[in-house]
Amino acid sequence: MPANLTPDYLAAEARFRAANTTEEKLAALDEMYATIPKHKGTEKLRADIKRRVSKLRDKEKQAGKKGKRFSEFHIEKQGAGQVVLLGPANAGRSTLLSKLTSAEPEIADYPFTTRAPQPGMMEFEDVTVQIVDTPAMFYEHTDGELISMARIADMVGLVFDASDDGLLDQIEDVRELTAKSRLFLVGAKSDLDDSKAGTISMPTVLIANKIDLPGAGDNADVLQEFYSDEFDIIRTCALTGEGLEELRRNLYASLDMVRVYTKMPGKPADMSRPFVLKRGSTLMDFAAAVHKDFVKSLRFARAWGKNHIDGAQIGRDYVLADGDVVEMHD
Repeated sequence: MPANLTPDYLAAEARFRAANTTEEKLAALDEMYATIPKHKGTEKLRADIKRRVSKLRDKEKQAGKKGKRFSEFHIEKQGAGQVVLLGPANAGRSTLLSKLTSAEPEIADYPFTTRAPQPGMMEFEDVTVQIVDTPAMFYEHTDGELISMARIADMVGLVFDASDDGLLDQIEDVRELTAKSRLFLVGAKSDLDDSKAGTISMPTVLIANKIDLPGAGDNADVLQEFYSDEFDIIRTCALTGEGLEELRRNLYASLDMVRVYTKMPGKPADMSRPFVLKRGSTLMDFAAAVHKDFVKSLRFARAWGKNHIDGAQIGRDYVLADGDVVEMHD
């Protein structure tokens, strides 16, 4: 890992990681190259930046020549994970998105307002989670690309109007529809089983929205009785904000991630921007996330956290815990 990287370079690198388009990525890479210190220790990194710029520009040219097919259902993942909101019409998914993130989807009282997926970034403590609003599901008329998008998400939030007496039937209709595409929506309290080829068990939370409306509380009680053994059930009112903080916590917790912070030798830990990894990740997984060169060059690492003595040396197979601070030496 090259030493003495400037704050301007690190900021440009963060913009590159968050970039969603080729144009944004190229702009960030150009800034990274302009701000990186020029010395022997950064030779490999400068060459890597040039290689990535060249690769992106070639990709851009090829896309222009071939007329690359565009799908509005392809939403590039960002943040700690991607949560896709599914459900029937007028359940309040768009309002939830607007309250959880800074996105501004079209919101109206009539059904099928949302015609294409819309993403937004939800802040939770010091990380962000991508929330994606989607068009309403309508039995056999549901767009197949919507199911395909849900298959590659990290989890699903099933959003329903808690005041609708057909709530239970709607839940089963959605689960039956996705199951036809071998996508099984399962709760955090059930076992995830992807052993059958082509099948995906997707972690799912049930969101009983519009809990302020007449009859919603009683319907939510019935929902609890039928599904609480399998699913986490969050009662919300997107308009008043009721239950939204609990929903934020649940969505992040259901992603089952850990936050790991970096520390340069002799300096305070950087607690402003954690690396977010799947629970069960090891020191070497973290090293690869920080920079690919660390995988080969890492000599040893020290860690600070609740599971060990502060500053203790850790092995390559050490399993990281949420909140760990890691100091790597190459």
